[in-house]
Amino acid sequence: MHLTHALTLALPALCAAQAQKPLSEQAAAWFEKAKSYIPNSIPSAAKDPVGAGAAKIAAKNVTPLTMENYESFLTPDSNSPKSPREYMVFVSGGNKTCGGLCTKLEKEWNETASLFAADPTAPHLGYINCDTQAVLCATWMAKPPTIWHIQRPIAHADQSTPASTIYINYLNFTETTVGDMVALHSGKKYETGMIYEGYFNPIDGQLAQLGLLKIIGYVLFGFSMIPSWAFMLIISMVSRSVIARRTAPNPDRQQQGARPAAGSAPLGGAPPANE
Repeated sequence: MHLTHALTLALPALCAAQAQKPLSEQAAAWFEKAKSYIPNSIPSAAKDPVGAGAAKIAAKNVTPLTMENYESFLTPDSNSPKSPREYMVFVSGGNKTCGGLCTKLEKEWNETASLFAADPTAPHLGYINCDTQAVLCATWMAKPPTIWHIQRPIAHADQSTPASTIYINYLNFTETTVGDMVALHSGKKYETGMIYEGYFNPIDGQLAQLGLLKIIGYVLFGFSMIPSWAFMLIISMVSRSVIARRTAPNPDRQQQGARPAAGSAPLGGAPPANE
């Protein structure tokens, strides 16, 4: 209806100027006139002040983690009266690692961070984007979308440090809400997640203790960059090489088979004389 009304209003002006203006100028003028009557129905990002405000608060309250700062971020302050020190790290991604499905969860996380900003008991918040921090995600063996709840005890007086605990909580792309994220801390719902133990634990794992975890992370990232067809090509070349070596004739065996047995007469000759 709006477009029809716009055309009706624009046609008289076009007809009046038709005899005086070239056709190209008439078409351009008519097009601009018609556009002025068509309302712009595309929503603007500025129409979401709540989301924009939550994003600003989250930017101040959340630490983006990288390969360079994650260890210092997860190191508890020995002067802190609270032990163990709690962390919540949101592992997200873009089109490469999350298929573009983490957009809703990003908004929920920003609102969660804005609520935690007013809570003195809230955990320290971190954020990892596996699209831009692919090496870190490979080092942690992290997959989006997840929230990692980490507890880092402070060292005792004898300098011994209790083991840290890491719970990985997987998020639903469409059903996870701000309340679910807040409950991970306030209701200790993180305990329903998967506890992370073993060699690849980024804090207490054997590889981290030996200083090898980051090296392996770079290696795993390098393998992830190799396309699948290249792996298939390498496997095919190796298998063909192995089969060719097994089926190729062995010259040494052929020579051994051609040699006469000890004490036997040569072909066409007389048998050996008996002594």
